[in-house]
Amino acid sequence: MKKIDRYILSKYLTTFFFCLILFTAIVVVVDISEKTDNFVKSKLPVSKIITDYYYGFIPRIDAMLFPLFVFISVIFFTSKMAGRSEIIAILSSGVSFRRFLLPYVVGGFFLSALLWAGYQYIVPKANLKWANFEAKYIDGPVAPESNSSNFKQKLYFKIDANSYVGIRGYDTILRSGNGFFEQRFEKNKLVYNLRADQFNWDSTSGKWKLSNVVERRLDSISERVTKNAELVKGYNFKPRDLRKDEYLKDQLPTPELDEFIELERLRGSEMLNMLLVERYNRDAIPVSVLVLTIIGAVLASRRIRGGSGLHLALGVIISVLYILFSRFSLVFATKGSFTPFLAAWTPNIIFGLLAFYLYKKAPK
Repeated sequence: MKKIDRYILSKYLTTFFFCLILFTAIVVVVDISEKTDNFVKSKLPVSKIITDYYYGFIPRIDAMLFPLFVFISVIFFTSKMAGRSEIIAILSSGVSFRRFLLPYVVGGFFLSALLWAGYQYIVPKANLKWANFEAKYIDGPVAPESNSSNFKQKLYFKIDANSYVGIRGYDTILRSGNGFFEQRFEKNKLVYNLRADQFNWDSTSGKWKLSNVVERRLDSISERVTKNAELVKGYNFKPRDLRKDEYLKDQLPTPELDEFIELERLRGSEMLNMLLVERYNRDAIPVSVLVLTIIGAVLASRRIRGGSGLHLALGVIISVLYILFSRFSLVFATKGSFTPFLAAWTPNIIFGLLAFYLYKKAPK
């Protein structure tokens, strides 16, 4: 790596991290001003609010705005270089435009990898921490009969090819519920039925503990009934699988999300497309960092009369268009017939083609 590469790469990374810290501070200040009353009512010390709320809120917001921060940073420092005729001097010295873009690509790959690692493990944990605090101190308790994210009613789903489970009510915080039953069929005939008045998750054994259990085993001519005051069963669903809220997908690390997707595919869940979009987005969004880096570098490398102000305006417009494409793709995948894979990758494909077009048209 030559001196000019180190110069451009250092400008890229320092501008990006400065932009990230600055915007994060602004967002945190705005959020504190909006939630001051809630923080006061919670009666929590400042240290507890920081560790239980902002340790989750900040990674969540930074990951959401990460590509935008990258794009603005690239346009800002590159337009400054163009305004000082540094890029003209670099290209006039015999450096090709492709070679000039090399440090941008290296920086884009580095930040893409950083965001990818965050989306796989760090951001889901941050989302869970943020959501738990919001549910407990910001949104407040919700009545059980409201079927909120904390209390689920009338759940019915498939656990394997021939077995089904139903639940009358389940508390996601206490990990306990009532009105549990299991049914198993063979050749369209009921062969096993289990009912329990209460059930709860035993974290020690990693299994479900059922209370007041009645089991019925049926064949063509007889029925056997067994009663147990308590029974421990190892089902293939866990407390997280019973939450069934739209934010659950954001709070599962990728290995757990993959496992959850397979279970939901087996059950024929209606939320399968939403889960698949989330899974594919965790790979697609980091790639957008590299795509937007190239677009920003090509756009801002040309010296124009409007200077960095015009470049930044173009950057904001392109960022808005990218977000719109992402939102439309998500809606079409979850509500229509658009495949989740294409929903996640279509914005990158479109803007990747735009990056290639701008590169070909850029003055060299």
